[in-house]
Amino acid sequence: MDAAAVVGALGALAQEHRLAVFRLLVQAGDEGMPAGAIAEALGIPNSSLSFHLAQLSRAGLIRQERQSRSLIYTADYAAMNALLGYLTENCCAGAACAPDTTCGSEAAHAHERKTA
Repeated sequence: MDAAAVVGALGALAQEHRLAVFRLLVQAGDEGMPAGAIAEALGIPNSSLSFHLAQLSRAGLIRQERQSRSLIYTADYAAMNALLGYLTENCCAGAACAPDTTCGSEAAHAHERKTA
């Protein structure tokens, strides 16, 4: 992830509702959530939620997929892990500060490939 993408991602997350939406989608896992369920869970009006989802999508932090008549939103775990990696890249003088904290299906597959 380059510096411009990091600034965009952090900018998108630097708003209370967008941060709450992103955290909810991370918790929802690979199944994601439809917009209506997100709005209901967080108490955000649909019109405002559409704006926040668009901002998170533009920043590359979430994805949307049409399932019949619904749009399902999921966190982009690869982007999240890339952001965390960028922020901690030179942490602790280049030494590993903590165990690998990647998550999501991509991370699980990467871990499986490493151990195979």
